[in-house]
Amino acid sequence: MGHVISVIIPAYNALATLDRCLTALSRQTQPPDEIIVVDDGSTDETAALARRHDVRVLTQANAGPGAARNAGARIARGDLLLFTDADCAPAPDWVAHMTAPFADPTVAGAKGIYCTDQKQAVARFVQLEYKDKYDRMRDQERIDFVDTYSAAYRREVFWSVGGFDASFTYLEDQELSFRLAEHGHRFVFVPGAIVYHRHADNLAWYARKKYTIGYWKARVTRRHPAKLAYDSHTPQTLKIQMGLVTLGGGLLALSAMCFGALANWRARLARTGLGCWAAFGLTTLPFFHKAWCKDRHVALLAPGLLFVRAAALGIGFILGNLSLLMPRPDASETNTPHQEERAVRA
Repeated sequence: MGHVISVIIPAYNALATLDRCLTALSRQTQPPDEIIVVDDGSTDETAALARRHDVRVLTQANAGPGAARNAGARIARGDLLLFTDADCAPAPDWVAHMTAPFADPTVAGAKGIYCTDQKQAVARFVQLEYKDKYDRMRDQERIDFVDTYSAAYRREVFWSVGGFDASFTYLEDQELSFRLAEHGHRFVFVPGAIVYHRHADNLAWYARKKYTIGYWKARVTRRHPAKLAYDSHTPQTLKIQMGLVTLGGGLLALSAMCFGALANWRARLARTGLGCWAAFGLTTLPFFHKAWCKDRHVALLAPGLLFVRAAALGIGFILGNLSLLMPRPDASETNTPHQEERAVRA
């Protein structure tokens, strides 16, 4: 007996991208049994656009992507729940690739990949970043990190832990996959399950996105502290780079504040800070070499962009942890980093 397949797409002010997404889903070699678009309180014509396609449309007050995905999953008929985003365009064989692993009854979930056809240097760098992480996952028999831009879960597994935690308005997909993995569920990487995406294509957008990831990563790792040490997606080098860049920056800032009796510390702190940044430079060499083989222009920019990545993630992670020590803000304040990221993407 075959699976019943539901594709669920949360959409917030997605007028510019949703048509491409739904058109791509209408051209699947293995059509899903239903497509559900959850309009997450959009202020544009997202819902009206969705209704022009052969899909189910659910509207709700703005509550974030996790809550929207849960709402779609509640009304879904499928025993397989596939997720993608409104700014993604799945390749024609995406559904076929996403569902194939479930012939194995031990597979609880699956993760596909991002691709892009953008020409901007920053976007090409972002794609190389993803490829670096995919190379890490490719030979793993099981993974613990599933991103909802290209994801699939067995329905009973998804609901066994209550679905997405809607209090996470960013990185809610990481939190769910870590939670499920801790319950012993097996996820697999499916490199053939491709969705095309518009990556950050300028430095400001890229830095803001990485800052937001770092900010919410503090909350994810507070919930799942073991993932600070290891997960199947994050290169260990990235953690070292975050530490070197933020420590070096902190030491240089301290050196600038050393006056009077502390002046003799200025040079020592500055040398140590610059030494941290020099060590960071050495850690970029493997990525530089990989990038040089694929895109030499991007390779030349890679050390600087890796520095921005490490700094933005590190600052976001530090501030995210500090925010957890403060009195709990109201819901609107909690959502601010995610709302800012939405504004940048728009």
